[in-house]
Amino acid sequence: AELLPSSARNLLDLGCGTGLELEAIFQKIPDIAVTGIDLSETMLKHLKAKYSEKNITLITGSYLGRDFGSEIFDSAVSFETMHHMTHEEKSSVYSALCKALKPSGIYIECDFTAASQQEEDSLYAENERLRREQNIPSGEYCHFDTPCTVQNQGMLLKQAGFQTVRLSWKKGNTALFVCQK
Repeated sequence: AELLPSSARNLLDLGCGTGLELEAIFQKIPDIAVTGIDLSETMLKHLKAKYSEKNITLITGSYLGRDFGSEIFDSAVSFETMHHMTHEEKSSVYSALCKALKPSGIYIECDFTAASQQEEDSLYAENERLRREQNIPSGEYCHFDTPCTVQNQGMLLKQAGFQTVRLSWKKGNTALFVCQK
């Protein structure tokens, strides 16, 4: 929350779940409008009950392949959700997200990262092996961790159109990126 500008008026929260990150955001910016997207209807019901007095729009479903609109949001966040996607899927989400942010909009992502290129390659290979073994079609969601290295994550964000991509914090395999359109 401390990384969001106090002037933020609307926020897109990808993979919002029960909204753990929203408490601190609402303390800093009580009247911020939030659009949250998550696969779990149960988690979204908990979020809505917890913040029933807030301006929250909730969407049950995937944010993969979703058009978030053009220059609608001044801020966006995602916490511990992007590490389930391939490079191509991340690139697609990041491009749509960058498009949805207003000029100078900010995107904050905290997620797991791979410690090395070797670890990243190994996880991607294992994911592909399991998908083949279990006949899971390409594009169908499968809960398997495929984090990128910090360098690859930063590269994907830059390629999507973010003007600045800053690694704000890192501890172990968790990293926090702050990106500005």
